[in-house]
Amino acid sequence: MAWVAVDRMVTYVERFGLEGPVERWRQLRDAIHAEVCRQGFDAARNTFVQYYGGKALDASLLMIPLVGFLPPSDARVQGTVEAIEQHLMIDGFIVRYPATAELDGLPEGEGAFLACTFWLADALALMGRRDDAGRLFERLLRLCNDVGLLSEEYDPVAGRLVGNFPQAFSHVALVNTACNLARAEGPAAHRQRR
Repeated sequence: MAWVAVDRMVTYVERFGLEGPVERWRQLRDAIHAEVCRQGFDAARNTFVQYYGGKALDASLLMIPLVGFLPPSDARVQGTVEAIEQHLMIDGFIVRYPATAELDGLPEGEGAFLACTFWLADALALMGRRDDAGRLFERLLRLCNDVGLLSEEYDPVAGRLVGNFPQAFSHVALVNTACNLARAEGPAAHRQRR
């Protein structure tokens, strides 16, 4: 996200003719990008990781293609999405990361984060897997309560919404995914062309 902040500063200076040390920002953006690709990618497993030197996955890595850090066609992005599908998916929903007391002090068994599952649908759509993305989106929509609200998480074992309720992040993600699936050039695809 540090890369996103600097990239957007560069973009806005260029697009709107604003003042700013744009060359210094470009260099910073490029340095952050190179560092993340060098230190945050596990080449042996073909996936980005939760933190430098770590092995764990984190569903926030799904943001890599969504914010335009790398294109969805990049082999590293595809490997990361596949690893997340394989290791962070529980009963068709995505957990943020494997919770451990050593890492974050949280007990194991958190519910699946709905925003992260929407991010997976967005990434799948960008990768050309629109049918898979659509099916996942429809499954997520079926979780809405009687007035269309979602919580932060879903417990697939108990079959119920859990966590903060209602959760703005889940609803923002729902709207973004709807826009990304409604047309081939949704917001996530637009960010790829900047």
